[in-house]
Order: sequence, then structure tokens, then C-alpha cells
Amino acid sequence: MALPRLLDAGEAALVAEFGDRVDPAISDRVLGLDDALRADPPAGLRETVPTYRSLMIHYDPLVLDRDALAARVRALSEAMEAGGEGAGRHAGARWTLPVCYDPDLAEDIGAVAEAIGRPAAEVAALHAGAEYRVYMYGFAPGFAYLGGLPEALAVSRRATPRPPHPANALMIGGGLAAVATVPMPTGWYVVGRTPVRLYRPDQDDPFPVAVGDTLRFSPVDAATFASLEARAAAGESVARREP
Repeated sequence: MALPRLLDAGEAALVAEFGDRVDPAISDRVLGLDDALRADPPAGLRETVPTYRSLMIHYDPLVLDRDALAARVRALSEAMEAGGEGAGRHAGARWTLPVCYDPDLAEDIGAVAEAIGRPAAEVAALHAGAEYRVYMYGFAPGFAYLGGLPEALAVSRRATPRPPHPANALMIGGGLAAVATVPMPTGWYVVGRTPVRLYRPDQDDPFPVAVGDTLRFSPVDAATFASLEARAAAGESVARREP
């Protein structure tokens, strides 16, 4: 595989771009470089931010020379490719999140059903039957962008935003899926809701699910959701992490 394309993002960030599509192999290379930099960070490295296809590297230009950083990135990428690590990053954790697809909590599931010409129950079954990869966080704290949405659910985003969705909404749009954490207007469609908090600012680890982890969704009824929601609001973790 070719080495990443290096792009400057202002005077204090470098972007290592590995591809131009949503692809687990590209994500593995992004996260492999992220792991390598975190394992032995050069002085002046401030933060790394993985995305679907690139790694943004924030640095202090008064401490870390841009060309030296670029050389470090190339060397690490060459080592990963030579060792085969770029195509086989360590496996992330696997999580199962309870989700309610009741129309009262999945207010756009009917609109999606109409758009694809299938019953709402089938929309829920398709969504819950897939396995998703967490590719990145962005847009809002804990907003998890996912890949793995079934092609049958690949509806376009709305032409205009809908009113604010509820917290912890499961959404789809533009061929992608997401778990949102805080209410806000959106062009995505809300097809379910989970009691799991992917953003917990009051905890030592505010983001329990990491980029590179795998998610599955387990359907629950409205009564079970209400019980789990109360437990989650009290600080209990209601997601299941596989050993």
C-alpha cells in the first residue's frame, strides 16, 4: 500500500490521509498510526484525532518541527506496512447496546420505512441485525460515526434539518449510521434510542466506547427501555462489553 498523503491543516496540524472511502482496512491503517504515535509520542505532540480515512496530528510548531514530524509519520507508516500492521490492527472491544425501536422513541422510523418501501418492523430488524464499527467521534461530544449500515437502509439525508432529536438517539443518513449524545437539529433520521451514554462527562473516562470498537444493537421494548434508562441516569452502565 502507498504511504499516506500528508497535508498541512494550518500551522499546527498535519493530516495523514490514507484513502478516500469508508473502509475497515483504511481505518486500521489510521488507527495503527495513531497507536504508534501514542506509544512513543515526540516532544511537542499535542493531540491525535482519527477520522474515517485520515489522522489529524496537532503539534506545537515551536517544539516539534513540521518536517521532522512528517518524517516520523512516514517512518512509522513504512514500518507498519513492512510488518503488515496496517492491515491488521489490534481488535477493538465489542459492545452490545440495548435499543428501543418503538415509534414513540424512534420517531423517524416510519419515514424511513416509507422511503425504502418496507414495514417499520423490518427497518428495525435490518438495523439491529447489522454489526457496526466506530470509525470516529465528531461534530458533538461523544457523537459516534459508524460504518456497517445495511445497504437497504442507505437513505439520503433530509433536504432540511428536522427539530432537535432526543439524547442518545440512533440515526441513519447518507449511507451511514450514528449514535448521537446531545439533542440538536439534524438531517439524519432517528430510528431508535439507547439508554447507553456514550458521553459521560462526570466519569473519569467520559467516552467508554473507543474508535475501532464494534457495536451491535439488541432490541428492547418500551418498558424495558424505561427501566434501563432509569438505571443509566443513576450512573449504571447498561451496555454489555464482550470479554
